[in-house]
Amino acid sequence: MYRETNLRSIVKGITWRAVATGTTMGIVYLFFGNLELAVATGLLETIAKIGLYWGHEKVWQRVKWGKKRIEPFNIWFTGLPLSGKTTIADLVYKELQKLDIPLERIDSKDVRELFPEVGYTREERIRHIKRIGHLIQTLQRNSISTVCSFVSPYKEARKMIREMVKNNVVVYVKADVETCKKRDYKGVYEKALKGEIPNFTGVSDVYEEPQHAEIVIDTQKLSPQEASKIVVEHIKKYYIK
Repeated sequence: MYRETNLRSIVKGITWRAVATGTTMGIVYLFFGNLELAVATGLLETIAKIGLYWGHEKVWQRVKWGKKRIEPFNIWFTGLPLSGKTTIADLVYKELQKLDIPLERIDSKDVRELFPEVGYTREERIRHIKRIGHLIQTLQRNSISTVCSFVSPYKEARKMIREMVKNNVVVYVKADVETCKKRDYKGVYEKALKGEIPNFTGVSDVYEEPQHAEIVIDTQKLSPQEASKIVVEHIKKYYIK
């Protein structure tokens, strides 16, 4: 979360007092017709009330009454490779950043680069997802929400994430294999079909569709922008009020 610095409080006080002091000087001059008295009164009031304002702000920073904590949430995008998860998740992340809340973006590609030795068998993938769950837990303990995009093809792995983290929102980015093949600018489906990539989800490995996703995005019907809007509106409705 953000903390207001002393310098910011002082600058706020100065700008406000500039307006208030001008008003005070005008009133004094209007009633007494004495410019020197008006200026002296304005300066004295300015010095006194800047100090009072600063102290008043510091006191209210310590008062918890009236503050509402934003509970951290996790948006978990799942779907076949090249279904559009990363594109939509990136758009959601950019929109939520505008709300000025503590937020982190976690994508499977970036994490895989940190742990290149992790394989793609069912057991290895589940262990990998568990590692991500621990990372999200750590961030949430520091009031940081997360936007994650992982193929996460197995029900048990997604269930594990739901049990590990708070306020988990599963977004199923739905697209069939043929649609994903058409979007395959990387050529990974072609390699998988040739047997060059083992345990490839949707070709040589299963993708178990989510049955209880909070949001289902049909990428054949919705553009990435339309999909991101649906997700952001859901988060605003349930977690940022």
